[in-house]
Amino acid sequence: MKRNVISIVLGGGRGTRLFPLTYSRSKPAVPIAGKYRLVDIPISNCLNSGLNKILVLTQFNSASLNSHIKNSYHFDIFSKGFVDILAAEQNVENESWYQGTADAVRQSMKHLEKYDYDYILILSGDQLYQMDFREMLDYHIEKGGDVTIATIPVNAKDATGFGILKSDDEGNITSFIEKPGFDVLGDWTSEVSEKNKHEGKEFLASMGIYIFTKSILKKMFDDDAGDDFGKDIIPNSIGKYTTLSYQYEGYWTDIGTIQSFYEANLDLCQDFPQFNLFSSSPIYTRARMLPPSKINGSYVSKAVFGDGCIIMADKIENSVIGNRTRIDKGSTIVNSYVMGSDFYQNTAEIVLNDQQGRPNMGIGKYCYIEKTILDKNCYIGDNVRIIGGSHLKDGDFETHSVQDGIVVVKKGAVLPPGTHIG
Repeated sequence: MKRNVISIVLGGGRGTRLFPLTYSRSKPAVPIAGKYRLVDIPISNCLNSGLNKILVLTQFNSASLNSHIKNSYHFDIFSKGFVDILAAEQNVENESWYQGTADAVRQSMKHLEKYDYDYILILSGDQLYQMDFREMLDYHIEKGGDVTIATIPVNAKDATGFGILKSDDEGNITSFIEKPGFDVLGDWTSEVSEKNKHEGKEFLASMGIYIFTKSILKKMFDDDAGDDFGKDIIPNSIGKYTTLSYQYEGYWTDIGTIQSFYEANLDLCQDFPQFNLFSSSPIYTRARMLPPSKINGSYVSKAVFGDGCIIMADKIENSVIGNRTRIDKGSTIVNSYVMGSDFYQNTAEIVLNDQQGRPNMGIGKYCYIEKTILDKNCYIGDNVRIIGGSHLKDGDFETHSVQDGIVVVKKGAVLPPGTHIG
């Protein structure tokens, strides 16, 4: 079956709900699982699906994302594949930046004219899932779809945060509502598997993954000036174009909040995580040529380690430890995500800091860290205690932020010896 596809990964806006992780980077550039970036997930899904023509649309805080894409994805000179950046731009015809997901793609259409494609696959840059897009493409083509939306069953609590739809027996979407309130949810249940019904997942939510037939998307943009796919383009296409639901039954989560980000990372530490890093479909990322991690005298249980770590902690439990993390002796890390560092300190600097009582990059001696996200390049002094939990009120402070009881230590923060948070 002919699949001449170009894939577009949306680089995201300000990502305010993931602050402070998005203070100096876009959402797709946020580190995940100790060694990857969020944008690696949709790109890897494309490559594992045999789709190698990929554009990443960027706008806000895009420097680190641009650098990661440039350093990670290279194809040989005989391949027609590419992963390229398409940055937001002002021009004579349009002086505004992207106003929404649909507007971002609309403004980029002129740059797609040089490519040969029949279908456009549009993806979010901040979701965690493993999906073979070939199956969705085959469904779209066989059913004669103009637009196909990937959907997933969710429960009533989650349904209020998504676009919810209903479809007929043929998979045609008959109605769509964006983020419905609890008062109207009773009218929006759909036919789902017995397993999902037993779990209370009776509402079909849009995953923000779309396939458009090229000619139809152009017509939609000509007819509809809306800025967003979920709020404007998709609802207005129902009844006018063949709009299909492709129901996905695997694991998928939207990394939209600090809590969902925290939970998704810590789930990777479980015996059978919902997102399988050890499958035959690899997650691609930048090759850093780092040494193996070194662990000395530590009790470790349910932990995931990146590369190049130097670990002398007393205990690490149910935690993700990122690349180049250094944890000194006597320290305990529980239920936390330590993102690691972008570089190593040299030995002379470490010795000098020790002599003068200044923290080194990483985690010092005799620290206790629980329910915490440590962003990159943090300097945590000796005897620091950080204990997240429901006893903490939400707030933003100089060195850290608290959301839903989770302490997020900001990138590059310095916590002097003896600091207590929580």
